[in-house]
Amino acid sequence: MGKLESALKAEIVRLARKEAKATSRPVSQEVVRLKKTVAELRRTINQLRKDAPGSAPRPSGVPGLATASADEMRKARFSPGLIQKLRKRLGITQSELATLLGVTPGAVAFWEQGRSRPRETHQSKIVTLRKLGKRDVGRLLTQGMAPGKAASRKRRSRKAATKAAPKKKSGRRSRR
Repeated sequence: MGKLESALKAEIVRLARKEAKATSRPVSQEVVRLKKTVAELRRTINQLRKDAPGSAPRPSGVPGLATASADEMRKARFSPGLIQKLRKRLGITQSELATLLGVTPGAVAFWEQGRSRPRETHQSKIVTLRKLGKRDVGRLLTQGMAPGKAASRKRRSRKAATKAAPKKKSGRRSRR
């Protein structure tokens, strides 16, 4: 009786597998076809993006910002804290530093968080920025920006100056 039982079980398993294959084959074929279609569409989209008018490459930074020499680059150190201190010393925001270097503000944030490091070309520009003062950087930013953006930068720096000034205390106490 044992041989008959095992033979029946084996036959049931074989038939179940055969039925499962027959049921899933059209679905798997459709998945393969859809994957090929998606890959083809991606290639088409990438080609259209390359050929599209107005798809200019990302700006390489503000004109007039030179790069550092090879000797200066060997001596330079880069850490998240140093980049943040440089930005604070120059009194600029992450997006303004990004404009100067020709990167996205997110890249500057990642550098300051230590998630990534600047590329060699950006490192040389950072070394050059270390030599400049607030006025020089402000001039570079106003040269490299559109006229509307330059005006907003001036407004921001005036606001920052008024916030930094200590407030006078009045002689009265407020009641709550």
